[in-house]
Amino acid sequence: MSIETELKLHISPEHLQRLKRHPFLRSLTSDRAKTQKLYSIYYDTPDLALRRHAMALRLRSVGKQWIQTLKGGGQVSAGLHQRNEWEAPVPSERLDFDVLKASGGQLPHGVRHHLQPVFVTDFSRNIRLLRYEGAEIELCLDSGEIRAGHASHTISEVELELKSGEPVQLFKLALALLDIVNMHVEHTSKAEYGYQLFSATKSSAHKGRFSALKKAQSIEDAMRCLMGDCLAHIQSNVPGALLNLDDEYLHQLRIGLRRLRVLLSVAIRSQTDTELVALRQQVRELSVGLGMSRDWDVFVGQTLIPICARFPEQDGLRALLKVGERKRKDQHKQVVEQLGSTDLQRMFLRFGAWLHSEQATTSRSTLEIFISKTLKKRLKTVVNCGEALQAGDTERLHHLRIACKKLRYSIEMFDSLFDSEKSRAYLGVLADLQDVLGRFNDNTVAHRLANSLDSRSRHEVIALIHKELQRNANGLKAEFIKAWQRFVGLKNSWE
Repeated sequence: MSIETELKLHISPEHLQRLKRHPFLRSLTSDRAKTQKLYSIYYDTPDLALRRHAMALRLRSVGKQWIQTLKGGGQVSAGLHQRNEWEAPVPSERLDFDVLKASGGQLPHGVRHHLQPVFVTDFSRNIRLLRYEGAEIELCLDSGEIRAGHASHTISEVELELKSGEPVQLFKLALALLDIVNMHVEHTSKAEYGYQLFSATKSSAHKGRFSALKKAQSIEDAMRCLMGDCLAHIQSNVPGALLNLDDEYLHQLRIGLRRLRVLLSVAIRSQTDTELVALRQQVRELSVGLGMSRDWDVFVGQTLIPICARFPEQDGLRALLKVGERKRKDQHKQVVEQLGSTDLQRMFLRFGAWLHSEQATTSRSTLEIFISKTLKKRLKTVVNCGEALQAGDTERLHHLRIACKKLRYSIEMFDSLFDSEKSRAYLGVLADLQDVLGRFNDNTVAHRLANSLDSRSRHEVIALIHKELQRNANGLKAEFIKAWQRFVGLKNSWE
């Protein structure tokens, strides 16, 4: 068994050809590039048992030789794919289970007699072995397609496979290549694309989850693990958000960025790192852009449209709604530009380089003590903000909302170390409080956006919107008092 470590990047076909001819690649090797025609058949059961076990089994034709490969386990972190691999030549275009057993590979029980072809990959691979900063890296430029029945998916990607050296070198090389052509970190494998074609299922927005931590872990290791989870959450939703497949992609992307910002503030407390500080600033700037888009989504969808329905006789409201829709589309266009930018991909690669670089353990505290101190501090901030509230104090409500968000995300990150039943109950009450505060904030933002649309001919309509928003705020006050009282009566779940 070997462990395959590779970084995948999606690239447009025209950029692929440009990169293939670029002198930078020739400067990193003395050997000529070679091209292979690779045809692979992937096998699984009709109910996709191997996929459920996070495994992939294929036969690949390389020239006149057939290679049988089983991949399984492993992980994807910041675009770096690491999987266990059992590979060996076989005499013909048939699965050979004796060869698989001899190579150390093992299929799930009961699968062997139900395997069938499910999809194929058919592509050309241009290969160079590069020497980059002491590492040996195989650069593969792949061009072709994946087919399942009549459905197909284009392959146009760069694979950087580590042959010797450290994974951080893959990210450093990718950053150098990004200065030549635009590419996107690829979170999805060829096999996963094939499975999507075979099952004829539409991709859906990815809801992030945090890995289970262990009390014996170092603080630095826990931070890296959780940061990889946040990046996976963000990266897996970028393609769907760019294609505007569903609003949920953008929603999940925003959640991932919020979680990452909170985690970075925790991580920077545990270690002084200039690269993390710089990355946090970039994450903040991206979050602001996406936040402005969300503000217009909420203003149009939850403020203007309901008010228009309540006052159908107001022609001015319908005219204002059209203006709001244009503003909303403008914000969405800016979001697409941000998500499709080279700057975003460079940020992902810098995160990957940081995650996979050697970092000395500097913390003297244990993970358990560090988490306890972090959550106590977060809770104290929430309580202080809540106790300082005065009637109509929207600024302090905003601070309280941010404090609740940081406490909630921090608890979710470290949830695997707590009593799960107590944690769920605590998070439920905290989520209710955060929800009320979020609606308060949306109401405040709606006042501001309405003012931005004000003009001499719209005074009457804008005044009506402010009146409705104030009525809504009055109703939220009672909800907030109830939610706050429930929260302050709770015992925290991490002691």
